[in-house]
Amino acid sequence: MILQDHVSISAILETLLLMVLLRFLVKLYKARVRIATFKKQGLPMPPWNPILGHLFLCYKITSNLPKDAHPNYLPDMIRRELPNLGPIYYLDTWPFGPQMLIVTSTHGLYQITQEHSLPKYPALKYFLRPIAEGLDIVTMEGDLWKTWRAIFNPGFSTHHLMSLTRGIVEETEQFCQILQDLSRDQKIFHMKNLTDNLTMDIIGKIIMNAQLDSQRQSNPLVDGLRMQVKWLTFGPDVNPFKRFNPIRPLVHWYNSRRMNDYVAQKIDGRFAELRNEGIDSIKGSKSILDLVLTAYLSENGERKSQDMDNTFKRFTMSQIKLFLFSGHDTTSSTVCYIFYILATNPTVLAQVRSEHALVIGSDTSKTASNIASDPFLLNRLPYTLAVIKEILRMFPAVSGTRAGEHNFSVIDDTGRHFPTDGFLVWDNPQAIHRDPTYWHRPDDFIPERWLVEPGDPLYPIKGAWRPFSHGPRNCIGQELAMIEMKVIMLLTARRFDIGLAYEDLDRAKGTRGIKTVYGERGYQIQRAQPSNDLPCRVAGITS
Repeated sequence: MILQDHVSISAILETLLLMVLLRFLVKLYKARVRIATFKKQGLPMPPWNPILGHLFLCYKITSNLPKDAHPNYLPDMIRRELPNLGPIYYLDTWPFGPQMLIVTSTHGLYQITQEHSLPKYPALKYFLRPIAEGLDIVTMEGDLWKTWRAIFNPGFSTHHLMSLTRGIVEETEQFCQILQDLSRDQKIFHMKNLTDNLTMDIIGKIIMNAQLDSQRQSNPLVDGLRMQVKWLTFGPDVNPFKRFNPIRPLVHWYNSRRMNDYVAQKIDGRFAELRNEGIDSIKGSKSILDLVLTAYLSENGERKSQDMDNTFKRFTMSQIKLFLFSGHDTTSSTVCYIFYILATNPTVLAQVRSEHALVIGSDTSKTASNIASDPFLLNRLPYTLAVIKEILRMFPAVSGTRAGEHNFSVIDDTGRHFPTDGFLVWDNPQAIHRDPTYWHRPDDFIPERWLVEPGDPLYPIKGAWRPFSHGPRNCIGQELAMIEMKVIMLLTARRFDIGLAYEDLDRAKGTRGIKTVYGERGYQIQRAQPSNDLPCRVAGITS
């Protein structure tokens, strides 16, 4: 009897395994047939294998990169490997990744982000769900997205953000004090850890007027968010233990509770104050949450007995958590590259310092107070802005993934139609930012390209600079990011000499093999931060 039961269980398992294998083979066949059809039609793609698709090409290219190099490098590396391929082509990485339509021309990108804004790729919603519970403006679509984007747009306007500059200055002064402390012992530290804390504190203050103080101590919201990020996944991981890890849902639930409790308390507390004391009770600058709640109260009437609508609260909480995650992480990586570039380009550093002294004043001890009292000084720094824009060109922090649609095709400059249905359509700024079709000397760091007049070979082509994307779904926080980076540069460039410690780190670890991309030791990894989280030493400058 026991033997019979064992045989039955084995038969069931064999049948299930066979069904899974057959389903996989059917999906593989359908995927390959679709690409084979486009190949017969003469649509561009790299050399393709009916069984392996483009997996061998991807392996060949990535094997010449550091193992931890960011996947965003792939499309540009394909362009360098196959210069006659063209800016729009299909890439078949199934089953290790989705079948993709790569779009790296300004004309093609205009079609998918402005002329006809394709919906966000579903895997992005899966990735962000543990943070924003599927209610975020990044992955919302249609009227729901329009409503919530409109609710938060006023808070991210340039004029309003300028009124919050004092808070950015205060948090950056804390960062400078930490650098000053580190300068005393000259030990190696990882800059990304510091900039993560800095930008988290800035976002917390700008969004909720919350003193997170994560630069100096632990914070439940910050700790919960960071733990949540470590467990995020886009879904179809090759490693089955990672893909089906039974611990992940429990970790996500626990960290969601920690984050929600903290954010809900902030929202409830501020709402009660505004409801009981009136929206005119706010003294000084209003946080973005203040603007959202005052608009809500104005629209619904200021009744002291009124409770906040639960749906409105849930959506507001989701946006706040989204802004904390995406706003701190991307800006933190770019701030790291500011220090990287200034450390490796002494001429650029000298010009930045000269401009700061000219505009803000030679006394660095007054820089913070000067900016706080007159934030519009930030608009008088053309060279500093040019450096930031050039850093964002060479080291873009994000790329965009859209979902193809039935009966929608991208049309290239020759009139060829590229069907998008069933494909991930990849808006990859790294590829277009490095393309000599659009940029003179694209691999060189040249801030002057942002200062020349039209007609100059360096002058940027319209639509080719895309660190924040374009169209209605562009980054809502781009103005905030630019203000943050200017303030951080102003408060650090003339007070500290920050040097890279990659060679020391490599010697200590005995590092061997490929460790550069485009000749840069600080190539992008994971979420687009510099490799090894930018090891540094810092020395204070005595005036």
